[in-house]
Amino acid sequence: MAGVWRCMLPVVVLMCVCLWGSTEAVGGARSRPRPQRPPPKKPKVDPIDLTPPAQNIDIQQMTGTWFLLITASKCSYLINHGTQVEPTVMTLTHSSDQTLSVSTKTRRNHQCWEILQVYDVTPAPGKLTLKGGRPELDTKIVIGETDYNSYAIMHYQKRGKVTMKLYGRSVDNLSEPMLTKFEQLAEKQGFGLAYLFPFPTYSHCGVVDQNHVINCVPTC
Repeated sequence: MAGVWRCMLPVVVLMCVCLWGSTEAVGGARSRPRPQRPPPKKPKVDPIDLTPPAQNIDIQQMTGTWFLLITASKCSYLINHGTQVEPTVMTLTHSSDQTLSVSTKTRRNHQCWEILQVYDVTPAPGKLTLKGGRPELDTKIVIGETDYNSYAIMHYQKRGKVTMKLYGRSVDNLSEPMLTKFEQLAEKQGFGLAYLFPFPTYSHCGVVDQNHVINCVPTC
């Protein structure tokens, strides 16, 4: 199960260079080198902050069942085991103005599991947060595109690493234009076809017994 949840995540490293110079005094004598101020650091920008959310997103219309169709990611688990992914379905419930309750069902070693989580609704429309044990472990979520009725493209970022997911209201409506749009958006994030992992569209889990429910509320 740990492998499934290792994958939300690409690292940005900022480097600062200090320049030193020297000047010549009148008459050719060398003056003492003066340290020059380093250029001001550019403010750190998270990759996901460059992804605009869908305009005028209505969280209430995002509720209900979503089937995971494709994931775009460079996480090592998917790269090594991408052909072994299991059918996954997510159900969103608008529990309050500030939160979305999330149920994710998938299969591991032929056993169905359910993971319960809470997404915090942020003041910015279309942006959510999955709280971690510490602030640096939070997962930022952006609803990139959706028509509410057939598809949703969601971006997840944890520790600077971004994952994109294409969800569908059903497993039968993965149209060619929708797939092409997702591939184009993934390409802009640096995910070529080698980093796109389709998920099975059959044998999704139904009711899961309590012994196989992982409660990540408020966090895991």
